[in-house]
Amino acid sequence: MSDELRQTVTGLMPALLDDLTDLVAIESVSADPERLGEVEKSAQKTADLFAAEGFDVRIVRAFDGAPPAVVGEKKGPEGAPTVLLYAHHDVQPENDHADWDTPPFVATRKGDRLYGRGVADDKAGIAMHVGAVRALRAIGDGELPVTVRLFIEGEEEVASATLPQLLEKFEDDLRADVIVIGDSGNWDIGVPALTTSLRGLIRVDVELRTLDHAVHSGMWGGLAPDAIMALIRLLDTLWNEDGSPAIEGLVSGPAAEVEYPEERLRAESGILDGVEWVGHGSAVERMWTQPAVTVTGFDAPKVAGASNTLSHVARARVTVRIAPGDSGENAVARLQAHLEKNVPWGAQISTTVVDTGEPIALEASGPAYDAARAAFTEAWDGTAPIDMGVGGSIPFIAEFLEAFPAASVLVTGVEDPDTRAHGANEGLHLAEFERVVLAEALLLQKVGAL
Repeated sequence: MSDELRQTVTGLMPALLDDLTDLVAIESVSADPERLGEVEKSAQKTADLFAAEGFDVRIVRAFDGAPPAVVGEKKGPEGAPTVLLYAHHDVQPENDHADWDTPPFVATRKGDRLYGRGVADDKAGIAMHVGAVRALRAIGDGELPVTVRLFIEGEEEVASATLPQLLEKFEDDLRADVIVIGDSGNWDIGVPALTTSLRGLIRVDVELRTLDHAVHSGMWGGLAPDAIMALIRLLDTLWNEDGSPAIEGLVSGPAAEVEYPEERLRAESGILDGVEWVGHGSAVERMWTQPAVTVTGFDAPKVAGASNTLSHVARARVTVRIAPGDSGENAVARLQAHLEKNVPWGAQISTTVVDTGEPIALEASGPAYDAARAAFTEAWDGTAPIDMGVGGSIPFIAEFLEAFPAASVLVTGVEDPDTRAHGANEGLHLAEFERVVLAEALLLQKVGAL
């Protein structure tokens, strides 16, 4: 059966890539108010794809005006397990088109990759689910070995603000024995993975004021501290000399002993020659199970047109990736305490929490994980998946774990080390995509046999 399934998946790839191309052409940037109509279009296109596979599909919202999600179901044999397939149809902004080698919303093949915004994150997740279902129906006279439910979200790239309401409102439609979250990736080309831990994050805006208005730097410089000067001094206290976080009370932990060669780290990160790594511990500990602090935004006068002025106010956005075992509540409290303790020269400080997302560590054992590992090993021709951590955050996974504590949650996906999700030239490795589709189809078969 697996040989037949493998051949079926291969035969379906051209049409499946056409479907993915159509999805990429829809500019479903959820962060852009002017393109919310495109988000609606992507929801409808997603619903149409699954309806064509025999699903009872609906476009739903937490409330009127909220982003559209797609839910659906296709029943399997009586008494078969239920599997929920998750992906999201919204995408990140493409930003400056000049940074792209190809048009961002035209899926373009170059060599062994397909390029475009959302071609991997996460419209390929949708296509992965469609392809697995399509392949199983092709060899099963239109039927599936399990009951499959869908939840294709439309606001993942803007922090899934209404997800808790959606999970509560449609709990009965989403309940499942196994949840497959198709929004992660694999260890390398040719090496599959299951994501078993992810860091959480907090984002906090910090504002310092030192004057009640801007003043001439020639008259007052050297006496009055300006806000930019004070903010730079404050932000510098966030790191130790080696670049590790200096915020007391954040959680760190050990990581799996996974080999990550130096040459691969440097190639995949894009770090420049001569630039040193920051922090301490193994590379995967620093990326997966230790906190990290980044200033992701800074409000101050631009260099172009700058005047000789002491700024009275300056702002920065501080993002802290928090390790499994920590909590957003703890990290916010620790960051705020650190900032208030280290404010220089009596500057007035205010902080605003933008959002938080909880870290996760999955219990990667049990029948569903056994089925997943067997499916991945078969799809990758004998290469077993590794359990890997991810330094980024998928905060909604914690919401799923809370809503469905009895379910086995499997985190997988289509990305690889050169995917460049969220950046220019986002790409999908086509051979890996075919393996991912086959692996999910095999997984559904094996879960059906449990």
